[in-house]
Amino acid sequence: MRFLAMIAGGVVGYALSGAVAVAQTAAFPLPDVVPAAPAVAPPVASLPTPGPTSAVAQPAPAPMAAPSPPAAAQGAPAALPAVPAVAPAPKKKPAPPPLETALSTDPEPSFQPDTYFATLKAAEHYADIVKTGGWPTDIAEGRPHSMGPNVAELRKRLAIEGDLPTSEPIDGPAAEIWDKELTEAVKRFQARMGLRPTGVVAGQTLKEIDVPAEARAAALAASAERMSGFTFSFGERYVFVNLPSTSVEAVENGQVAHRYVAIVGDPEHPSPQIAAHISEVTLNPTWTLPVSIIKKEIIPRMLRDPGYLARQKIRILDASGQQIDPKSIDWSTNRAANYTLRQDSGAGNSLGSIRIGMPNKLAVYMHDTPGKRLFGADYRFLSHGCVRVQGVYDYAEWLLQGTPNDNGGVWDKAAMTAKVKDGARFDIKVTKSVPVIWLYLTGWANNDGVAHFRDDVYGLDNPAVAKDAGDVASVTAPRAAPAPAQ
Repeated sequence: MRFLAMIAGGVVGYALSGAVAVAQTAAFPLPDVVPAAPAVAPPVASLPTPGPTSAVAQPAPAPMAAPSPPAAAQGAPAALPAVPAVAPAPKKKPAPPPLETALSTDPEPSFQPDTYFATLKAAEHYADIVKTGGWPTDIAEGRPHSMGPNVAELRKRLAIEGDLPTSEPIDGPAAEIWDKELTEAVKRFQARMGLRPTGVVAGQTLKEIDVPAEARAAALAASAERMSGFTFSFGERYVFVNLPSTSVEAVENGQVAHRYVAIVGDPEHPSPQIAAHISEVTLNPTWTLPVSIIKKEIIPRMLRDPGYLARQKIRILDASGQQIDPKSIDWSTNRAANYTLRQDSGAGNSLGSIRIGMPNKLAVYMHDTPGKRLFGADYRFLSHGCVRVQGVYDYAEWLLQGTPNDNGGVWDKAAMTAKVKDGARFDIKVTKSVPVIWLYLTGWANNDGVAHFRDDVYGLDNPAVAKDAGDVASVTAPRAAPAPAQ
């Protein structure tokens, strides 16, 4: 067991073991017109260990190297005082306010083979900042050409975290003048937080600047703990989804080839942390509704609106595949859950035109969506657990690189677009499966030592909340889990 003890005035320890806090059981997208389910405490689920449960074998992952922990971290665990860096989150909480989010343009991948170790080192650095008194909080709003003591206080704040060069004045009359260097420092800070680099301290930027050093150290330690539970084969090509960043990185030869806006699970239906292999792209997918959604959302909807399934082109099928008339079902009971509810392919399908298959026992996946306007929202924690990807044709083309089509060429955007127009479901096997990992990193660093942070929307940085979400001993890329029925 590796342990990172920290935080001034008291110590917050995070066991850096093989345990990973996961969000909840697999969840799925709903048509955008379906209202969200009432807030309820979700059931806990554990991520699977790999096992040969399918005839389609995936390549075995190569483990991430793990050097020996620092001497101070070895040995039997000490008793850890319960001093959470983040106040316990309520089980039912409103959605956070919109964020000033922006995708990074940095070609450096957010998740690399050394990210775990770099994040541990950054956590230690931030713990040292805490021990020396942290940084100023309660910073005032400001913008270029501002003047006064508040500007000097902002300078101190940014200098401590490394955004303002040490050569810049942080005391005296010169420190109270907002110059070009301070604007650039604010932009560097904003970029590390995933915010639009405006150079103005207000709104979400002000909120992030006022986060205390203790919480930043805790985020890095908690993220390192979550990473420690994964064995992942990076390879020359892999996909990384950082759930708090609501982004997808397609990495090739150590550089981000493409970065996509994503929509991930909302706080009531969080996307899980999982590693798998992308092995299939489905054009014109159908969508089979999970029993949980039938019971919690479809049945109540049909009681209010009997024509809903017909408008959404969702058919009810019995065990032999015969279609059942919705009028023959008593919607005041759970009888509908005994049938298969399947949405036909087409423009209104909840999965859009493309589904990205990544076999796993949680039955989560990535896909298109008919609600593309939501990609433009600053707050993108909106799905029922699966990950929706903007620019999914471009993404699928990258995944299918070198995969031959039926016409003697390879699958590209033009070939997929033409096939989608046929209207029928069509499955394409990826010639060489691509490793993919979904992680919940609210704090991370790489070899440059620069720490990046995102909001803890799911509340997993709080030890109590993470424990409630469920711990598992090990998570690896499932080699042979069956894909869900479509």
